[in-house]
Amino acid sequence: MNAPIDAPADAARLATATAAEIATAVASGAVTARAVIEATLARIAAVDPKVNAFTDVTAERARASADRIDARRAAGAPLGPLAGAPFAVKNLFDVKGLPTRAGSKINRDLPPAACDASLIEKLEAADAVLVGALNMGEYAYDFTGENVHDGASRNPHDLTRMTGGSSGGSGAAVAAGLVPIALGSDTNGSIRVPSSLCGTFGLKPTYGRLSRGGSFPFVTALDHLGPLGRSVADLAAFYDAMQGEDARDPGQSPRPFEPVSGLIGQGADGLRVAVAGGWFRSRGLPEAFAAVDLVAASLGVSAVVDIPDAARARASAFIITAAEGASLHARRLAARAEDFDPAVRDRLFAGLAIPASWVDAAQRFRRHFREEMLKLFEKHDVLLAPATPCRAPKLGQKTFVLDGEEMLVRPNMGLFTQPISFIGLPVVAVPVRVDVGDAPELPLAVQVIAPPWREDLALRVAAALERAGVAVAPVAGL
Repeated sequence: MNAPIDAPADAARLATATAAEIATAVASGAVTARAVIEATLARIAAVDPKVNAFTDVTAERARASADRIDARRAAGAPLGPLAGAPFAVKNLFDVKGLPTRAGSKINRDLPPAACDASLIEKLEAADAVLVGALNMGEYAYDFTGENVHDGASRNPHDLTRMTGGSSGGSGAAVAAGLVPIALGSDTNGSIRVPSSLCGTFGLKPTYGRLSRGGSFPFVTALDHLGPLGRSVADLAAFYDAMQGEDARDPGQSPRPFEPVSGLIGQGADGLRVAVAGGWFRSRGLPEAFAAVDLVAASLGVSAVVDIPDAARARASAFIITAAEGASLHARRLAARAEDFDPAVRDRLFAGLAIPASWVDAAQRFRRHFREEMLKLFEKHDVLLAPATPCRAPKLGQKTFVLDGEEMLVRPNMGLFTQPISFIGLPVVAVPVRVDVGDAPELPLAVQVIAPPWREDLALRVAAALERAGVAVAPVAGL
């Protein structure tokens, strides 16, 4: 990044640059923000037709933002910590001037958003540059990244395979080198599943930590927003920039600003780390467990703990998801059922039939499960678990065999993520590669799970694994 960037000739060079490297180069004058954005737009134009990550490219807006950053630097004004770093957002974030699609056909008939989502505003205040909106599963009810309206997002490491969902475009955009950071949402695993299948780092913060203001909801009781990126330092920097109370999200917790960027270099030494057993060592392919073992060996971890009632937690998350999602979409189902993805529509209709007593029981169990998990964190600082039960399935693949049982792909990619988001714990998905099973060139991720509000602990472990070369988020050779 020290030499001037000649867009579009050097667009490919930006593909491997982190947001931190870009911001440093822009702040020092080694490159202009406009040159960064032109190179980014050139790479999107060249590569995105292969991966189908973007649904909207905000080129003129990005150029105008870059020019303002360059003008301020020329005037000697200080720049924000993310100066010139391009980012994109899942298309359930409001982007001023665009309809908020949320992956649907119906929503594109809505008026354009009048203002940006709160997290976009915060990132632009830190001088990051928005370059577009990203493909996703319809209404975020998806684990595969296959959208019937905009087409499937495709895995940059193997274009015949899934990205995972529902933040599939976010995973694809980062893994393809289109942007160093993308924002996604995670209700039952929709940041961690694409992170695993596409080989990116991903952060699902504690429930209530980051504002959801200006984002299209799925399940308010479970929705989280967070970043996917190619480095732990970038996750931390973007996370820090997005913190802060926001009146637009009444469900946000009133936490103080708790920055993590200065803490991630402390490493994992002294932390009490354990591997999650029981549910988290069953129903996965050998490579999923090998990834956890690789991470555990790097950290010198031998302790194994059972997470009680994880299967019941997952079932309860299913009930709350289906019932609340169906309630949200009841009017759309009544008026425009034919315009839904049939797979989404059928699950929402099923959700309408769930008895209220089941939802009440699931919510009561949720409190119990959280209390039991917090007891584990009295003895352990961080837990390790698989992020997905397998590597990326083929596009269109409907079933796979796990633990000797044929199972549906779409609902079961979240086997290991749902029990964790059910109680809102912070998690970093750490991408690794293991020479076990089929297609060893494809990535997997391990969940690094921390107690509530301790994103710093999960990020410290992720950064230690990154420095050790165990956790790697390479850009696909497209």
